[in-house]
Amino acid sequence: MTKKLELYKCDICGNLVEVILSGEGELVCCGQPMQLMSAKHNDDVMNEKHVPVFIRNELGKDEVRVGSMPHPMESGHYIMFIETISPDYNRAELQYLHPGEEAKMLIGEKLGKTLAREFCNLHGLWEGERD
Repeated sequence: MTKKLELYKCDICGNLVEVILSGEGELVCCGQPMQLMSAKHNDDVMNEKHVPVFIRNELGKDEVRVGSMPHPMESGHYIMFIETISPDYNRAELQYLHPGEEAKMLIGEKLGKTLAREFCNLHGLWEGERD
């Protein structure tokens, strides 16, 4: 059974699917079951460039930045998207990113304890929380 907002990836073609509504069926792509993605929370080597961090920027706005050190945003290595998810999983906001852009996302509304996740084209899915 799938759960709302889970991410699944095809090991053959790289399709990435987010579940909008939970269901009983199996997600299949390229003739095989898709793999449920698990987010990394902490990795001593890559933590400082991948875990989403909540900050208040210089304009007083809340935002999510990827890592405590800037993440590369080059054509061969970049953050593909940042997503924030409310504590009850009833609200999600997704921002796609492209090489050359900063790896950050402005947050439109304060949601209390919020989950943020990002997807690096080389190092996969990472997440962090704001209390």
